[in-house]
Amino acid sequence: MNRRHVIRALGQGIGLAALAVAMVGCAGNDAPMETASAGQIGEYHLGPGDALRVIVFGEEQLSGEFRVDGTGKVAMPLIGEVSAKDRNTRDLEKEIATRLSAGYVKDPKVSVEVLNHRPFFILGEVRNPGQYQYVNGMTALSAVAMAGGYTYRAKEDYVLITRGSDPKKELRKAPITTSVMPDDVVRVPERYF
Repeated sequence: MNRRHVIRALGQGIGLAALAVAMVGCAGNDAPMETASAGQIGEYHLGPGDALRVIVFGEEQLSGEFRVDGTGKVAMPLIGEVSAKDRNTRDLEKEIATRLSAGYVKDPKVSVEVLNHRPFFILGEVRNPGQYQYVNGMTALSAVAMAGGYTYRAKEDYVLITRGSDPKKELRKAPITTSVMPDDVVRVPERYF
């Protein structure tokens, strides 16, 4: 083979290799698109690991700070365990008040506040991947900011997200304005070119 044929063959081989790398890069991002954006996920639902402040007005001995245990329950004085998993704070207030009014406290007024939320996780092309404390109203972009921002190789127009509340744990492609919830895993993909 002469020199010209060798150079042409090398050029075609490099072109095919670049095409193969591009195709592999695109194949990993074929996850279904997340349809919910910021503010559309709904209200916060309690889960294992959340720290709560429960106040029963006029009853200091029944008030205090409690943690939702691994089974999704809160152990309360007098009334025992109350299921908190997948409930909002208003539902939990009503449940505690109902159980206290059944012979323990006359017309109880109960307030429940989340002190510390469960964490979310971020990995991929961010400067400091890891576990971070959830903050109300968080989006994928603010999660990236908490993790130190994008690396120079990051694809910045979307993220891949696995919802902690999704029993199937499906990986979904989502815009950077998508809400992030506790237990979510956010992955910032790498761009190839």
